[in-house]
Amino acid sequence: MTGQVGVEGLLRELAPLALGAVVRRYGHFADAEDAVQEALLAAATAWPANGVPDSPLGWLVRVASRRMADRYRSDEARRRREDLAASWSREPADPAPGRDDTLALFFMCCDPSLSPASAVALTLRALGGLTTREIARAFLVPEATMAQRISRAKRTVAEGGRHLALPEDAAMAERLALVLRVVYLVYNEGYASSSGPDLDRVDLAAEAIRLGRLLHELLPGDPESTGLLALMVLTEARRPARTASNGALVPLAEQERARWNRVLVAEGTALATAALERGPMGEYTVQAAVAALHDAAPRYEDTDWARILALYTHLERMTDSAVVRLNRAVAVAMVEGPDAGLALVEDLAASGRLGQAHRVHAVRAHLLEQKGDAAAARAAYVAAAAGTHNLRERDYLTMKAAALRRSAGTAGAGPEG
Repeated sequence: MTGQVGVEGLLRELAPLALGAVVRRYGHFADAEDAVQEALLAAATAWPANGVPDSPLGWLVRVASRRMADRYRSDEARRRREDLAASWSREPADPAPGRDDTLALFFMCCDPSLSPASAVALTLRALGGLTTREIARAFLVPEATMAQRISRAKRTVAEGGRHLALPEDAAMAERLALVLRVVYLVYNEGYASSSGPDLDRVDLAAEAIRLGRLLHELLPGDPESTGLLALMVLTEARRPARTASNGALVPLAEQERARWNRVLVAEGTALATAALERGPMGEYTVQAAVAALHDAAPRYEDTDWARILALYTHLERMTDSAVVRLNRAVAVAMVEGPDAGLALVEDLAASGRLGQAHRVHAVRAHLLEQKGDAAAARAAYVAAAAGTHNLRERDYLTMKAAALRRSAGTAGAGPEG
């Protein structure tokens, strides 16, 4: 008998392969995606109890094909397809060994008419094997809302009438920016979950890196594809030191760097160097360069903050991103002092570009603590904790606030109301 966790991991791995086989065999992306989801649910119930079949991918494709046949037979408005449905009811052969249509599916899901949010949702469901409920929870929206978003995205892709194939050069260039953005968003959600009891989602991060490797193999000369893979690998290298044995968050400054994965550091550094040499620098290449500088420092105190500041300044001019500006504020504080960084944070907060994002409060708290203003830092940590939906992050921020309260009490501060 195979454990539930093992089955879930296998199903996530097989989901895009099964969908690729069914779409390639029968077309009709939206119907094929629904049928594969039903097959995945059936496998999640049957395999832990009965064992994984000898050909798990073939099992999924056969079950999905039957679901499609049943659906077309029962649809009175589609009687003209009865002959086609009858042919589908036969046992299909297992997919060709070694065929992986993941990238073709990926470009299909990243239709230019879709928003990045819709493309991410569709990619996670179609390629990542996540349920609608899991995706809704990850992005903090009601399940019904996410179901509508995915349904509209599938309809858009289906109405586009595109075949399962990698796009031609012109279309490839048109879609690549969105494809890279989707991979980046999937990795971010995997590395720092927006909600839930765990700090991260290792399965999502691993899937993003797998997709990044496929893109790099497809487009080895593209600096941004290389840069994105470098960024993910360099960030992933720190994962072993990012949590304590009890699952608590360990910030970068306190991580035991001997625990970092040096194989991934070396790989990511080589990829970042290659991306920088090819040029011109895009946003992922610049972020990879920042990550490489962090990973190169033997101690936090040895970090080359001046170069990191220069890179963030360049990246902010390139993207005009509020998140980048917040990261630059940290670098400014490390180079010029906490007051200089705080001035940037306050300007950003006043602009409202990040709303009430908890990261603004967290950075403000960190810089106020550096400055020595314990009372203001404590209040900012409390505000940051109230704004995050990730329980591990909330625990860390609450602990920081409590530590400042205790230190204030030890120093002779009076009772607070």
